[in-house]
Amino acid sequence: MHDDSALVEARIRRFVRERLHPAVYAVTEPLQLGAWLVPGEPVPFAEAVAQRFEPFAVGTAWGRAWSTLWVHVTGVVPRVDEGRRAELIFDLGFSDAEPGFQAEGTVYRADGSIVKAVEPRNAYVPLEGAPGDPIDLYLEAAANPDLADGFRDFRPTPRGEWETAGEDLLYTFRQADIGILDLTVWELLQDVSVLHGLLTELPPTSPRRAEILRALERMIDATDPDDVAGTAADARAVLGEVMARPASASAHRLHAVGHAHIDSAWLWPVRETQRKVARTFSNVLSLQQEDPDVAFAASSAQQYAWMKRFQPELYERMRAAIADGRFVPAGGMWVESDTNMPGGEALARQFVRGKRFFLEEFGVEPLDVWLPDSFGYSAALPQIARAAGSRWMLTQKMSWNETNVMPHHTFLWEGIDGSRIFTHFPPVDTYNARLSAEEVARAERQYAEKGAANTSLVPFGYGDGGGGPNREMVAAARRLRSLEGSATVTLSTPARFFEAAEAEYPSPPVWSGEMYLEFHRGTYTSQARTKRGNRRSEHALREAEFWATAAALRGAPYPYDELDAAWETVLLQQFHDILPGSSIGWVHREAERRYAEVLASAERIIAEALALVAGSGDAELVADAGPYAQEGGTAMGIAVVQEPTAAASITQTPAGFVLENEHLTVTIDRAGLVTSLVARATGRNAIAAGERGNLLQLHRDTPTRWDAWDIDEHYRRHVTDVTQVESIDVVPHPSAAIVCVVRELGGTRITQTLSLAPQARALDIETTVDWHERQKLLKLAFPLDVHTDRATSEIQFGHVHRPTHANTSWDAARFETVAHRWLHVGEPGFGVAIANDSTYGHDVARASRSGGGTVTVARLSLLRAPLFPDPEADQGEHTFRVSVRPDATIADAVREGYRLNLPARRMSGAGPVAPLLSVSSDAVVVEAVKAAEDRSDDVIVRLYEAHGGRAAARLTTAFGFEAVSETDLLEREVDRSAVRAVDGTDVDLELRAFQLVTLRFRAPRLEVAGG
Repeated sequence: MHDDSALVEARIRRFVRERLHPAVYAVTEPLQLGAWLVPGEPVPFAEAVAQRFEPFAVGTAWGRAWSTLWVHVTGVVPRVDEGRRAELIFDLGFSDAEPGFQAEGTVYRADGSIVKAVEPRNAYVPLEGAPGDPIDLYLEAAANPDLADGFRDFRPTPRGEWETAGEDLLYTFRQADIGILDLTVWELLQDVSVLHGLLTELPPTSPRRAEILRALERMIDATDPDDVAGTAADARAVLGEVMARPASASAHRLHAVGHAHIDSAWLWPVRETQRKVARTFSNVLSLQQEDPDVAFAASSAQQYAWMKRFQPELYERMRAAIADGRFVPAGGMWVESDTNMPGGEALARQFVRGKRFFLEEFGVEPLDVWLPDSFGYSAALPQIARAAGSRWMLTQKMSWNETNVMPHHTFLWEGIDGSRIFTHFPPVDTYNARLSAEEVARAERQYAEKGAANTSLVPFGYGDGGGGPNREMVAAARRLRSLEGSATVTLSTPARFFEAAEAEYPSPPVWSGEMYLEFHRGTYTSQARTKRGNRRSEHALREAEFWATAAALRGAPYPYDELDAAWETVLLQQFHDILPGSSIGWVHREAERRYAEVLASAERIIAEALALVAGSGDAELVADAGPYAQEGGTAMGIAVVQEPTAAASITQTPAGFVLENEHLTVTIDRAGLVTSLVARATGRNAIAAGERGNLLQLHRDTPTRWDAWDIDEHYRRHVTDVTQVESIDVVPHPSAAIVCVVRELGGTRITQTLSLAPQARALDIETTVDWHERQKLLKLAFPLDVHTDRATSEIQFGHVHRPTHANTSWDAARFETVAHRWLHVGEPGFGVAIANDSTYGHDVARASRSGGGTVTVARLSLLRAPLFPDPEADQGEHTFRVSVRPDATIADAVREGYRLNLPARRMSGAGPVAPLLSVSSDAVVVEAVKAAEDRSDDVIVRLYEAHGGRAAARLTTAFGFEAVSETDLLEREVDRSAVRAVDGTDVDLELRAFQLVTLRFRAPRLEVAGG
């Protein structure tokens, strides 16, 4: 038999393109249109429909970037024959680009309720009413610009801000018709699409491939090109036999879960996400009316909360679908957060706020952690998730690794404290699947657990910019339920998948430690103001809750609502395209404004609470909400200010400056660089011989792709040491020794103050940069005289060790890493801690030293200047604070991190106030003190073991209580694991390494009101 398969395939493709697609709609007729252009930001439905609508015609150009056009749609419901259905069809000017990255719209009934969205590849709207009834609908069309442009390049664009987007009209309104859908032709098209897709995935020598090819050829022969509709049923019958052949018993099993990953902000502002959510959720509810078996999983309580506020009618329909189990809250977090940079308490609050919302609104608690797209996963997350009551985790992003392939698809993920969570990494390698044959075959081919298990999950539906599943995807799932040559596909839910996967694979392998994404390393540094706002807000809210709790114990009302609102802002802005700095400029400008509001709110709460707790008076006091005493004060209490007995000194020499106090001697040369940093107790210099610390280094930063996201390894080949000095001077101060250095770098001005305070054990460096570089990376380097094969970085509720060498491909790929408040490098008997107040990106590497041995070079990534998606990213002024402490242990590093981020407050009051809490061990750190979430006035104390070993401690409260219990993060009582005894106001604890413990003190009453 001659092989003419290539010709047959070409015939199939042309038949589908030229015959089937045009025949899907038997008839179309135009609607009548009127339009009103919103003069600025979007307005609610009621305001829009009250405007004057002018006549509007198909073919009209419309859509300045980010604008909104309301279109009034009228007509008459037609009569249709059996086997056909009338629906509306719109084309807003759609391109071939992905849905969610271009124009999209929402169709409303005249009463303001949403019918469905209008989007590329899902542009129909069901037509309601009987034949002859009037059509009276409103279309809200959003002219969102396609900033992605298919991600073919990453050119700077001014369209990421309303003010710079320009007045060009981006779209042409191409269609607004009543279409008569021929159901048989549509079903035939779905048959052909699935079979042809499967054919292309089968081997050329496969009998099944040949069988499908010839069946499709016969199908074309059975179709009259002049009467596709009249012969479509016969054509379907030809395909019946090949469609009926079942999958093999050993076929891979796919659980298909309807999904729409909706970025809470990214290449669009938050306000547009609110509309994207409404469009997507209305699409889903409409689809479920057509097919009740479709389940849809949606994460992010924030997105549900937006619907409750902005679309209450849609929200009530969602509530009914949730009660039916068809609309599934997933993830249990407030948003799909970044997990690298949020602090421990903030990451815990993602679950507390998210699960609380789902439980209060729907009586549903998601048991999965749903984070398909976050940029790597902290080693602290398993414990936090388990402490929140979660059982399972799903992620997809690790398939983006540049260098190494994750060895598992289903596994137990073990965190730093030993907690494990059952985790799945879908082998389909996308969270936006369309259930194409290519995707289904890829999932089966790549599944790593073959022979031990055979089940995976595929999230299907248009995502990132929303859209969700459409009817074509559901049709594919139906046909792939059991089809020879394919994996099987079952419409499912996250819980059904995880229960099946656990039962099938009771002893999966273990992955221990962080899941480091070998990609998007620049997200630890991009948009420094957003990152600083996050860090400052997290610590301000800690203080606000602590002092508000102290005030509440004295009878003041606890500011629940204000704190809830502030936390919700912070949690929203930890979304994985906001905090990482990978959004358009609009998003980051708004984030900075909202952080300022959070800080103002927190400061007001702190001031009011401290005024009550300290009382009125003229005593000079220091209030410290941190876990370690500062400035001679009292941890978690208020003390009388104790001025230092001896000032730090500064001496000028021909070579530079010498700063001294009782603990340190610091030498600074005339270039403002630290040539020695000596702990006087040991006499050992932390700076390597012949090297200089506080060295600013400027790198070329031109990633291959994904500008704001990536720092590529090749940046290290291009470096300039910034050593030129415009001025260097001593800054007069009554007690501290301070040197100020000013540098000019092109259009950038850098001012550094190096300060040694009395009795300080660390050198503080404040760097203010008026930054005007482009595509550059600024790092701050310290070459340390320490020989070590690992660096220790703080993460949430603990720390991780990472190699400083590049022995393996995994080590080499980890060339930029995250640290929270501190980094530590050490050898037996000596270490150095570097703390920061707003920096996350770091790199630590080894370098050879003259005379043998190695030097450890620790660097902080201060600033970047990517051009996409925000061409103005990071331009302007920034301030960073860093401290360097020689002769430091891990315990010292923990202290330094809190000192720099939770400085004590000077104030006036009546006198000292005893600590609200005290802990006998430095290893046990109190991270949060707050009122209970249920507003019962119980006091919640969250603490953790910070040094990485077993710790026994006595927690003593300044208040009495009826009982104390251990709880999960949602403050539900759990079995005791840390509490050993309770005696009066003393609670004896024993914690394992990095253990996170939440204590609930019931019916607290203040017993000690002052010093």
